[in-house]
Amino acid sequence: MKGLLVALAVSLALTLALELGFYLLWYRRRFDKKDLLLLVAVNVLTNPPVVLLSYLALRYTGYEVLTAPLEVLAVLTEGYLYKKYARNIPRPYAFSLAVNAFSFGIGLLLQL
Repeated sequence: MKGLLVALAVSLALTLALELGFYLLWYRRRFDKKDLLLLVAVNVLTNPPVVLLSYLALRYTGYEVLTAPLEVLAVLTEGYLYKKYARNIPRPYAFSLAVNAFSFGIGLLLQL
């Protein structure tokens, strides 16, 4: 249980650091505090369930069978929330895909 909690905390912290950095670089000219807070909120909403369900699937099946569908669902959920609530994210689904691919890719590299 302790290992799972550590994994959840580390994943969320790393995701927030990477995606906030990505946002600040990508939208430095259109920076908006509300959008920055929205990015934090959507990641707090989507990251823990994705990590938890992926962890459980790996533990009980031996395969990461849910990782790809869960990541797609996270991209779509975040894109929708950016579209509905963001002030200065002109292509919310493209941004969601890019930022999630970036943080997922860095996470894979760190696991190696």
